[in-house]
Amino acid sequence: MSKEERLKWLTDEVNKHNKNYYVYDNPTISDAEYDALYYELVDLEKELGYSLPSSPTSRVGDEVLEGFKKKKHEIPLYSLNKVKDFADLNKWIDDMNKLTGKQQQFSIEYKYDGLKVVIEYNNGKYVSATTRGNGTIGEDVTSQVKTIKSVPLTIPFKSRLIVQGECMMTNKSFKEYNKTAEIPLKNPRNGVAGAVRNLDPKETEKRKLDFFCYDVLLIENEKISTQTEMHNFIINQGFKTGDYFKLTTTGEQAKQEIEYIDKIKDKLDVMIDGMVIKVDNCLVRDEIGYTNKFPKWAMAFKFKAVELSTTLLDVIWQVGRTGKITPIAVLEPIELSGATVSRATLNNTQDIERKQVKINSRVFVRRSNEVIPEVMGIAEHTEEEKTIVPPTFCPSCGSQLKTIGANLFCVNHKHCYEQIIDRLTHFVSRDAFNIEGLSEKTLQLFYQKFNIAYPYELYTITEEMLKGLDGFKEKKIHNIIESIAKSKNVEWQNFIFALGILNIGKKSAFILSKRYKTLQELMQADINSLIAIDDVGEIVANSIVEYFKDEENINNIQKLFSLGITINNATELTTHSTFTNKTIVLTGTLNNYTRPELTKILQNFGANVTSSVSKNTDFVIVGEDAGSKLDKARALNIRLIYEPELVNLLNENG
Repeated sequence: MSKEERLKWLTDEVNKHNKNYYVYDNPTISDAEYDALYYELVDLEKELGYSLPSSPTSRVGDEVLEGFKKKKHEIPLYSLNKVKDFADLNKWIDDMNKLTGKQQQFSIEYKYDGLKVVIEYNNGKYVSATTRGNGTIGEDVTSQVKTIKSVPLTIPFKSRLIVQGECMMTNKSFKEYNKTAEIPLKNPRNGVAGAVRNLDPKETEKRKLDFFCYDVLLIENEKISTQTEMHNFIINQGFKTGDYFKLTTTGEQAKQEIEYIDKIKDKLDVMIDGMVIKVDNCLVRDEIGYTNKFPKWAMAFKFKAVELSTTLLDVIWQVGRTGKITPIAVLEPIELSGATVSRATLNNTQDIERKQVKINSRVFVRRSNEVIPEVMGIAEHTEEEKTIVPPTFCPSCGSQLKTIGANLFCVNHKHCYEQIIDRLTHFVSRDAFNIEGLSEKTLQLFYQKFNIAYPYELYTITEEMLKGLDGFKEKKIHNIIESIAKSKNVEWQNFIFALGILNIGKKSAFILSKRYKTLQELMQADINSLIAIDDVGEIVANSIVEYFKDEENINNIQKLFSLGITINNATELTTHSTFTNKTIVLTGTLNNYTRPELTKILQNFGANVTSSVSKNTDFVIVGEDAGSKLDKARALNIRLIYEPELVNLLNENG
């Protein structure tokens, strides 16, 4: 397998496991293996000098569960960068000191292993609660979180406040719940996820959850200068913060604290999977800034994985969206770091041979404190063991498999059930045609009942067809038909993403939508013109050209148009404007534009619109009732643009 192929494989693999973990709370592999895949991907991207558009290293989180009202986060949520050892932690601390020109203080807190939630207060009263979701859009769990008794319904602070923390099920509550539970919970983390992400708030209340607060995302009419001040402010508002908060100035001090917590973590009443280290000074944080994925001024130190041995009972072969066949080890269940592990990936046939594992042999299984289990290799051969025999035919459609590099592939892309369902799921997703109400389960039903295998066939569904399906009542039918009809008018970049072209993610779709104003132009693009576009490499260019060479793809697109699909072509990217290549932050309420409208306009001018003010910000556009971002902009002497000037600039550059 070439390095480019390995990059694609790693990207697909990590994305799949992210979905299992963040969306379904049902991991098929666990943390140590996940960490290995993720860090291998990070290292390979650095080596090759690029990442694929769908790379999980450039995103936060994942999708929102259906059944909950979606809510956009006012302040986008970031992930945390991670280090694997104390040498890396020391280097990061040294980098922070060099970057700021002086020795910094660093706060150290628990890295909770629960469910991240954002809570809003106004006028001292509880307003709403939202799960992390994909970092931009989460699930509205206001009613569920309101049942958690450690969440204050009123606080002393009377201006607007948004805090972030972790919903947790303590070990004590977990044991008490399982004493009388009809179906016992596997571990506290699954317990909290199932409680908060439950449509019935009464179930949330039964599990006696806690909320541990550690961050202030937005505070009006008051400034917080350090993490220490923030920690004390949170306590004064009546939130739980846990029993640990320390300050340190050196890597050696941080190491001593982390090693101490690592020794006692199993005695704690809450599950933690590491420690979080942050630059204490908030103004210094603004200078240091962010990447697209995480703040540069914070770091998570992950505790080492736990390893035990168990019996490999069987191997099942899963079919992915691209046709790749992945072997999954079925294990004699074991408890690792508070989770029951019964499955782990074996990656591919070469991995099986390299690790010398067989059915009925005892294998080493490793799990770090997030989710993904890893079969490390053979622990003990047995007399009953049997060689793992790779399949010759696809377990989904029965087609003969093809070996490509180290992997097996089903090349029956047009008629393989698992691939069809994955493609339909991609087409209806939020960043594609955004057809609400069509879950994977519903799409499976449509395929079984109506033989709907291609996206265009979704637009042939009628109310009469749905009336005969179990569980489809009048309101549900109306909502689905209305959502399908509404999706017929689609944004140009969403249309490109929805096509499912190999290697084309959201970012690439956006870039292509700015370069090519129509579908016809994109279809006629050649390799050379595509490669000339920034961020479009040879692999992506080839994928686009090959896609439009396929007559079946062209026919399917034409059928979409024949069924009433229309594209809102994005305006061509304007170059050499006042806003081109500028980093811009919006704050306050504008009279003439909503934030999404203005963001899109500025992006069309070539601007980079971000959510936080730093020394790298060029302009801050100010509306009415502007908050702390305005204060930060003034402190950093950043140019302020008020609405009258903004209107003039947009007209001049238009």
